Amino acid sequence: MAADRDTLRQTFDTAAERYDRARPRYPAELVADLARLARLGPGRRVLEVAPGTGQLTVPLARLGCEVTAVELGPALAAVARRNLAPFPRATVVVSAFEDWPLPAEPFDAVVCATAVHWFEPAAWLAKVTKALRPGGTAAIVTTHHVRGGTPDFFDRSQACYVRWDPDTSKHGDFTLPSAALPPQAGPLGDSGGRLTAPAFRRYERDIGYTAAGYLDTQLTYSNILAMPPGAREGLLGCLATLINTRFQGRVTKRYLFELGLARRRPF
Repeated sequence: MAADRDTLRQTFDTAAERYDRARPRYPAELVADLARLARLGPGRRVLEVAPGTGQLTVPLARLGCEVTAVELGPALAAVARRNLAPFPRATVVVSAFEDWPLPAEPFDAVVCATAVHWFEPAAWLAKVTKALRPGGTAAIVTTHHVRGGTPDFFDRSQACYVRWDPDTSKHGDFTLPSAALPPQAGPLGDSGGRLTAPAFRRYERDIGYTAAGYLDTQLTYSNILAMPPGAREGLLGCLATLINTRFQGRVTKRYLFELGLARRRPF
């Protein structure tokens, strides 16, 4: 499973420009709550793990934080550097987080957005805890695909996935409303006393897509990128036909963004 995880998490680097273009940005309310609860602002040292192309890094840099972003993919990192060019206090390092040597000076916050599932939880938590100063904040953002938007499209689209990717019985859990999903503490929920109990904030957002825009987004997901080319093209064609023939060329997708935060206890 670890080998599969490592293979899949490297697929994003093959679609860096599309990832930057198509992936949704995080709600302003989430960024504001993160800044307030983690006490972020000018001069605060922030480590971001797996920033992608900077969807959260840029808002952190706008706060005046000194951001170090550690990204596995060189192509993703290059786009992130381009996006962060106006912010000289933001640095992007190309490395697997597991292999990156921590600096001597600890960080005020460690942030990981829509990426913590790519890491072995205990190892991630141990390194993050070591990276934080006492009282510093560990924060994760989890993105969920929930019931809402154009639900009939997502019900019908399952037939496309079953046909072209039989190993995938369901793409996301679009059958569940956000209220039915429990908080996703991830590694923060099993810190062995090294962190305080996590607190959570949630933000829902509906985003409308044309058929082309929806396919663009699909091509930023690891399971789609890893499909055999013929099956992937068949799946995308099936989805496009469904959107264009039954939904007048537009669908809406509901996202649930969840912010989880915990503080490092003094040792």
